[in-house]
Amino acid sequence: MANADNKVSEVASSRPFSTFERMVAFRYLRPRRKEAFISVIAGFSFAGIMLGVATLIIVMAVMNGFRTELISRILGINGHMIVQPIDGPLTNYADLATKYGAIAGVKLAIPLVEGQVLASGTALGKTGALVRGIRADDLTKLKQVSDNIKQGDLVGFAAGDGVAIGSRMAADLGLSLGDNITLISPDGDVTPMGVNPRVKAYKVSAIFEIGMSEYDASIIYMPLEEAQLFFNAEGLAESIEVFIDNPDNVDEMRLKVEEASERQIFITDWRQKNRTFFSALSVERNVMFMILTLIVLVAALNIISGLIMLVKDKGTDIAILRTMGATSGAVMRIFFMTGAAIGVTGTLAGVFLGVVVCLNVERIRQFFSWLSGTTLFNPELYFLSQLPAEMNLGETISVVIMALSLSFLATILPAWRASRIDPVQALRYE
Repeated sequence: MANADNKVSEVASSRPFSTFERMVAFRYLRPRRKEAFISVIAGFSFAGIMLGVATLIIVMAVMNGFRTELISRILGINGHMIVQPIDGPLTNYADLATKYGAIAGVKLAIPLVEGQVLASGTALGKTGALVRGIRADDLTKLKQVSDNIKQGDLVGFAAGDGVAIGSRMAADLGLSLGDNITLISPDGDVTPMGVNPRVKAYKVSAIFEIGMSEYDASIIYMPLEEAQLFFNAEGLAESIEVFIDNPDNVDEMRLKVEEASERQIFITDWRQKNRTFFSALSVERNVMFMILTLIVLVAALNIISGLIMLVKDKGTDIAILRTMGATSGAVMRIFFMTGAAIGVTGTLAGVFLGVVVCLNVERIRQFFSWLSGTTLFNPELYFLSQLPAEMNLGETISVVIMALSLSFLATILPAWRASRIDPVQALRYE
């Protein structure tokens, strides 16, 4: 009798989230054999939250990786600002490039001559290409290119004897180091019969691989003087590309470049040139986040259904607890902790799974490519040679907070219903 009184006293005087409440809550997480269906629902809830959180983390990391890799590659070989004259030909390009390079915050200024050509090699077939005429010293400073030379070197390029082409172009045209690549330009010599296309062969002195298939398959670097001759632009440059230390400071640097020019110029920055591309990435990223959040929401709804069934099954137990002195608040906290435990463990497991997959995403891609015998994440379609993943701490924390919030909200209704059970009525119809 004394033990019973002690138990009643312990239940009645227990503090919120006390040891007694936690013990009962976690006891309900281990249902008996007759509650197997409830256990299955709880298992689905756990798995849904885990997979939802993991999928969100993985997808957001991959999309962040896409954006970072594409920006680094696009801005690695393209200037942050493109300067073009509007008051006459760009004949003083060397002086302007020197002035721009002396501006604080500018790390490189490169005069360019560009033109579209048709390229052919030893293999059958031809491909369109973009020829970029550039000084040898400037190409050496373009680390995205000079640090990724796979065959040859830039010695021949510096001597004006040869061009540098991308690895995919070399493979498509059947070219290797020392072979000749034939370039055809529609802007050729003017004759009484019209304009004859200009055709000339150049020795391949270097093969680079940037890692972005679009560039590796379409760009040819040519010595500036040779490009001026090939495109009938002797002594001229088409534009000057300016690379700055921080691409986000392009508005501030624009004013400095305009002041240093001392002539009328038109400036296009990297945001304007790639606005559609990066806007599409941002929209896709936000839409994917909203869609994948529905996975976690469905799992949270499973928590509601599982707890409601558990409350109905435990009606007698709740009535006994109430007669022993447990308050309605204690009963509500017990079932809140039961459901919250599923959400917390599912979220933590999802974070662990997501981190593991993100750290090994390229190995996983290669494994499934080998298993299926197909090329997953084809570089020709996705522009990058490997699958990138870059986790963002802020985004990961947001996913965790969102998953926990949905899980906690899902437990409130069933826990409230449990606290409203009348012990007299529950015991009467037992």
